[in-house]
Amino acid sequence: MPATGPGPGPLRGVRVVEFAAMGPAPFCGMLLADLGADVLRIDRPGGGPQAALFDPARDVLQRGRNAVALDLAQADGRAAALRLVGTAEVLIEGFRPGVMERLGLGPEPCLAHNPRLVYGRMTGWGQDGPLAHTAGHDLNYLALSGALHAIGRSEGGPVPPLNLVADFGGGAMLLAVGVLAAVLHARQTGEGQVVDAAMTDGCALLQAMNLTFQAMGQWEDRRQSNLIDGAAPFYDTYACADGGYMAVAALEERFYRQFLDRTGLAGVGLMQSQHDRTLWPLQKQRISEVLRTRTRDDWTRVFEGSDACVTPVLTLGEAPRHPHHRARGSFVTVDGQVQPGPAPRFSRTPTVGARSLPATHDGGQALADWGWSREDIARLAASGAMAA
Repeated sequence: MPATGPGPGPLRGVRVVEFAAMGPAPFCGMLLADLGADVLRIDRPGGGPQAALFDPARDVLQRGRNAVALDLAQADGRAAALRLVGTAEVLIEGFRPGVMERLGLGPEPCLAHNPRLVYGRMTGWGQDGPLAHTAGHDLNYLALSGALHAIGRSEGGPVPPLNLVADFGGGAMLLAVGVLAAVLHARQTGEGQVVDAAMTDGCALLQAMNLTFQAMGQWEDRRQSNLIDGAAPFYDTYACADGGYMAVAALEERFYRQFLDRTGLAGVGLMQSQHDRTLWPLQKQRISEVLRTRTRDDWTRVFEGSDACVTPVLTLGEAPRHPHHRARGSFVTVDGQVQPGPAPRFSRTPTVGARSLPATHDGGQALADWGWSREDIARLAASGAMAA
């Protein structure tokens, strides 16, 4: 499989210009490329913040697309970028509000040049609002949405859930959804538009179920006080004899009964009232004592084949070797490096598949692949606006 260029997925034929940025924007670019879009990334000469943090030859977030380094401070560089935008269906960028406008590549000139363009914008706080121009990171957006307050143990403070929730869930994935929805609209009407994807909005959206519980009077606004935040003994993680952990998620009664059977707790009177919250602390203590009697792998074998909803907590190194992931290709190895396999799966238009990560890109070839003549590429290079 080639390292770059459009693939056979459901987005085959969709052209995307991605302005190199950090975190959620390149993750969105990766998602679109995995689905078959022809994504061309515009890098900064000398690399940008993502390149400063990650070895390009190992950066999975950059997989699946070509790149060209343009000096957007030069008129020729901006003109080249605008020309690329003119032949694309989608633009995605992840800068603070106003940066693209100062470069002369904001929505107004781009949509004037290409009225069908979907202009996807990825920020933490959004394009407007009191915090729009304030610096922030994943943890800040999650904190202000109220979600971070609920994550952690009752005796401790909130726990950062890596950068999975705001950066990638509330940010990149919702940007991808918004972009694809706008592409459908543009194809139906010929009208492009701006997609304002803010991570703080996404974090709020992801709390729909929790807000439902709150409206029903079934949510306490304290950590580890609710059904799915570690308060319930049947929905938590427990240490084993070897220091490994098991994840117990036996929510439904029939699953809970299987859990009790497999742990030998089925005959213990204390354990029979699953939803008696006054018993939860004692039930949790009893489960903890039982699970500490065996190793994680022992308990994995005990629960194998059951519907008790109990699984081992695997490390990042262990997860790719799990038989289920191996069977589905959830993780793949390319050039000796483990990568996540593309998702979701499609029956008629399979995704491209994980590909090699080129250490360098041929910007001239990338432009040629987008229909530029050799003469135009040579002129751009001679002007100094395109870096090698």
